[in-house]
Amino acid sequence: MGTDTNPFDSLQEQIDDAAAYLDVGDDVIERLKHPERVLETNLTIERDDGTLERFKAFRSQFNGDRGPYKGGIRYHPGVTRDEVKALSGWMVYKCATVGIPYGGGKGGIVIDPDEYSETELERLTRAFATELRPLIGEDRDIPAPDVNTGQREMNWIKDTYETLENTTAPGVITGKAIDSGGSEGRVEATGRSTVIAAREAFDYIGQDVSDATVAVQGYGNAGWIAAKLVEEMGATVVAVSDSSGGVYSEDGLDPVAAKEHKRETGSVVGFDGADEEITNADVLTLDVDLLIPAALENAIDEELAHDVQADVISEAANGPITPAGDAVLAEKDVYVVPDILANAGGVTVSYFEWVQNRQRFHWSEERVNDELETLIVDAFDALTETYEEHDLETFRAAAYVVAIQRVADAYEQAGSFP
Repeated sequence: MGTDTNPFDSLQEQIDDAAAYLDVGDDVIERLKHPERVLETNLTIERDDGTLERFKAFRSQFNGDRGPYKGGIRYHPGVTRDEVKALSGWMVYKCATVGIPYGGGKGGIVIDPDEYSETELERLTRAFATELRPLIGEDRDIPAPDVNTGQREMNWIKDTYETLENTTAPGVITGKAIDSGGSEGRVEATGRSTVIAAREAFDYIGQDVSDATVAVQGYGNAGWIAAKLVEEMGATVVAVSDSSGGVYSEDGLDPVAAKEHKRETGSVVGFDGADEEITNADVLTLDVDLLIPAALENAIDEELAHDVQADVISEAANGPITPAGDAVLAEKDVYVVPDILANAGGVTVSYFEWVQNRQRFHWSEERVNDELETLIVDAFDALTETYEEHDLETFRAAAYVVAIQRVADAYEQAGSFP
């Protein structure tokens, strides 16, 4: 687990695999494998003690054929240029898979936010927003939260942009707090789409998700909400984990209580509502019906994939399975609902937020959730239709066939500009 596979190489391999089933020229495919531009910048801020510190930051704008660039900003010590490029590419095909009119972008700062104060993080966020100012805008590039960022950071970016531009532009960023122009249902959106997609996958193979046992690896926002929502569907969550380790209970555990324990202690480890403590690798290889990887990239590599026992995997994280791991799971007839569909709820409700901001009109949570359900179900139906039509080996290949065709069509329809 945690292989060093380059995520950008994984993205390009996934595109090549799908391209074999498309009547799209090699030259167009080559174009669709690389970002249009990548900003690499150095941010220097004053620490609380008066010293200066430099941070490396990135923003990749991968493709804008179908609309403005869209994608999150993460704060993590493992952020790299290739990771950001890969994530921005996955955003392109995620938006195309669910049919929303966006391209793909992604950003990140190389930092462990736990080591910095709130005032230091605000200075850093505003410094990054200042660097991004020429690139972002309601019709150009719309950032959002990602790993270790949330409403607070999005509000800071919005305020910085609006102050510098001397305007009001709530649609310049999504994932904001409700009172700052955010959308109902945004916090739960990624976890919600993950379990809706899982439910559809179980229905496709003739099973009922309400009878499923579930393991969730990664217990941040997406993971714990997926656990809560899938339990509400009737499933039994038997294991959850975070970066410190995992917990297991054969008869099921309370995902909300486990989240509360993590909030109080910093980890799910030690949760007294579980029978035993296990490792992250154990969580990924448990004998369960549904596995939800909700942490970082490359969690399941070729070696670990041989030990995976789940019938269905719904990817709440981006790129949690390497291409080699994917091949092993396909041989084992494990149905993998790919990230570009399963976790697309976040960007879908971000799109709803952007629409509300542009309209200056607020939707109810019920409307947001209903619209999200419709888009995810329709996208899953298009995926399975393509899966069967082309006799493909995996759902992932089917999703990329759908998505790449849509992006290529948009590029062709636009024509050439000298």
